[in-house]
Amino acid sequence: MSWFIEALKKYAVFSGRSRRKEYWMYALFVGIIYVVLAGIAAASKTPALFALLGIFYLGILLPSLAVGVRRLHDTGRSGWWLLIGLVPAIGGIVLLVFTCLDSQPGPNQYGPNPKEAPVAYAG
Repeated sequence: MSWFIEALKKYAVFSGRSRRKEYWMYALFVGIIYVVLAGIAAASKTPALFALLGIFYLGILLPSLAVGVRRLHDTGRSGWWLLIGLVPAIGGIVLLVFTCLDSQPGPNQYGPNPKEAPVAYAG
């Protein structure tokens, strides 16, 4: 749950890098919340709950884009690669592969590697 909260704290931060764990834990919790809300809305057949589902989706859209961009940055790719997901069939597969790849070792043009612990000053 802390990874989900961490991603929400960076609500509209499109710079920097996100680890695989942060990205996939965020995706897991968004999926769980969405399925629970959709199940409750379908079971109750109340229009207000379907509206709540839409509000949740709109509220989570920007942080989802931000964590996706940061995840692509971690693999050394531009955030614009998210647009490949719009290509039918193949786009989603390419994006899935990119998000599953390991971090680019060391710092890259988007920042330091979040997996590497900061080096303590030995002075």
